[in-house]
Amino acid sequence: MNRSRIADLGTVLTIWAHPDDETYLAGGLMAAAVAAGQRVVCVSATAGELGTDDPVAWPPERLAAVRRLEAAAALAVLGVQEHRFLGLPDGGLDLWDDVGARLVSELIDEIRPDTVVTFGPDGFTFHPDHLAVHRWVRAAWEARGRGFRLLETAWTAESLERFGALSARIGVFMTDERPVGVPAAALSEHLPLAGPALDRKVTALRAMASQVEPTVGAFGLDLFTAWVAEEGFVDAARTARTRGTARTGRTARAARAGRAGRAGRAARAVGVPVDAEFGSIPAQRSEMVAA
Repeated sequence: MNRSRIADLGTVLTIWAHPDDETYLAGGLMAAAVAAGQRVVCVSATAGELGTDDPVAWPPERLAAVRRLEAAAALAVLGVQEHRFLGLPDGGLDLWDDVGARLVSELIDEIRPDTVVTFGPDGFTFHPDHLAVHRWVRAAWEARGRGFRLLETAWTAESLERFGALSARIGVFMTDERPVGVPAAALSEHLPLAGPALDRKVTALRAMASQVEPTVGAFGLDLFTAWVAEEGFVDAARTARTRGTARTGRTARAARAGRAGRAGRAARAVGVPVDAEFGSIPAQRSEMVAA
């Protein structure tokens, strides 16, 4: 994705469920747009206040405050100066469809973006909160006559082949369903990150230590860096019908009960105790995945 294609995005509005979704899935895109002089607005539906395996040590109010600060630090690394929270509760956005859809619609009317970036029909991980945000944004896009460009996240086929099994093993996917990867050549926009652009994204992610450092510790920095080095997007106008998924069992909604423990599972999957290097950091889920 070259500079001219970045410039063609115009004003960019990115809409997500939890703080860190944006950096995992579109950190490179947002940083490139900012560097090109464009307005970038990032929206988080929740503060990710349930993103812990230890709610006694990290009650929702405390963790929400930490995650807001971490998100501000991460977005500062990317150069994004506008970040909004919708103030909705973590872990049940599908119960707030009417409110969420209204808030998203109001934001779009206020900001008047040229391009909106959000989750695809699979939520990237089948997280119910991700799926809810996808519905809200898609509904707003349709209601406005598809009057702005809508880019939706997608796994590349290559990345899914390389990292899909590992991602499943550490609990990235919220159900037994699997996304269908899109060949890189078929993506509407493709950002294979390297050099300073990739370093910036990793630095931004690591600013969200409560969520990211357990995964970095489990993977090792090199593998983690490779895992986040690619961003892919499909133009919703090309895929008016939902992209397919490989179904192997439970539905996304049924997964809600199994949301805890993913950072711990990441550590166990590669044989590293969660607190081996990060004893002062709560063992959180990897929030790209499970917030």
